[in-house]
Amino acid sequence: MRRDSTNSVRYRRAMMLLTSAGGNRVPVIAQLVQADEGTVRDVIHRFNEIGLACLDPRWAGGRPRLLSDDDEDFVIQTATTRPTKLGQPFTRWSIRKLAAYLRRVHGRGIRIGREALRCLLLRRGVTFQRTKTWKESPDPERNTKLDRMEQVLDRFPDRGFAFDEFGPLGIRPTPGSCWAEQS
Repeated sequence: MRRDSTNSVRYRRAMMLLTSAGGNRVPVIAQLVQADEGTVRDVIHRFNEIGLACLDPRWAGGRPRLLSDDDEDFVIQTATTRPTKLGQPFTRWSIRKLAAYLRRVHGRGIRIGREALRCLLLRRGVTFQRTKTWKESPDPERNTKLDRMEQVLDRFPDRGFAFDEFGPLGIRPTPGSCWAEQS
């Protein structure tokens, strides 16, 4: 084995095994390769289990994922759904309210911090956007019609709706905000 910067870990592990095969004890090997005695023991035990494959460590980077891809999809779907449609008493999600709701969802119980939730939404292209609500409807079938419109827009994303029920009225826009796909 050649010693260079790319194989320094492999080289040290090979030195541990070679000196162990020569009959040296763990404290001597640890002093020779300037490693902890526990590390030397781990390499020797790993060699006894899997052979020379122990020269290449299988280090995992970072903390293991807590959310599956299905959970992430559920979070995005929830964030882009109106809270009133999910039985919540408010009109838009804040990061804090969304995280609290996700913890309480029966069968899911998604535990995610506010910063991780914000990063997930950003990574998936969902941003907090200002919207304009032109008029609220007193129609008792309003939610059914809105659900049908959302279903059509999901199926045909390039389509839009135009309404002119009342003719030319001087309606002033009402500002609002929501989480929506970035466009």
